[in-house]
Amino acid sequence: MTVKFSKEHEWINTADTAAAVVGITVHAQDALGDVVFVDLPEVGATFSQGDVAGVVESVKAAADVYMPVTGEIVEVNEALRADPSLANSDPLGAGWFFKVKLADAAQLDALMDETAYTAFAANA
Repeated sequence: MTVKFSKEHEWINTADTAAAVVGITVHAQDALGDVVFVDLPEVGATFSQGDVAGVVESVKAAADVYMPVTGEIVEVNEALRADPSLANSDPLGAGWFFKVKLADAAQLDALMDETAYTAFAANA
């Protein structure tokens, strides 16, 4: 699995070269607590790296979901919309948020690998 992580606690899996999968990290869902609602972007919408692409709400707080890369939304996780708790129970799998067609794959170079993110999250 080719996964990178952002400082805003999103992950992006680029194993599928047609569309990368984006979600929130285990650290993010731990900090949020029980997720009760997700606001997902529209398919076809384009975002720049760092833009707010969605919102996740929990019993504790609401948090923005940021785009880790510039691109176009090609799919959203309707199962997550129907069952937001997937963001807690399987944040790196079934709890994914959306798929994005990358505009500039070089932006992935600015993101952290798992080792760097683990160290970053330990101090967050």
